[in-house]
Amino acid sequence: MLALLVFVATADPLDTQAAELTFDLRLQDARVPESMRLIRVKQGDVVTLRWTADRPVLLHLHGYDIEWRVWPGTVGSVTFTARLTGRFPVHAHDNATRANDHAYEDSPLVYVEVYPR
Repeated sequence: MLALLVFVATADPLDTQAAELTFDLRLQDARVPESMRLIRVKQGDVVTLRWTADRPVLLHLHGYDIEWRVWPGTVGSVTFTARLTGRFPVHAHDNATRANDHAYEDSPLVYVEVYPR
């Protein structure tokens, strides 16, 4: 019985009931369809964002500081564990600049909302 209590006390609370979630997103004419613009997950979930695009684009998930490129005719994906809670925008950056330069095009393409578990 003591061994079970030690295991429960040391288990990572974010791993409890964590899900693996994949979202397929399409970027066309610099826009994402309205139905794809909000992604809701829970803290601890493993999230994969799979993107297709009609032009080369550098995407940046703010807050998590993750960048990835998407090329036409391919699927660009990124996987991360949703450890931070809050609302995090995904911006398309000009291919000539990096996300650290804080130069981005228009409003966010998508928001990732991470809720406490």
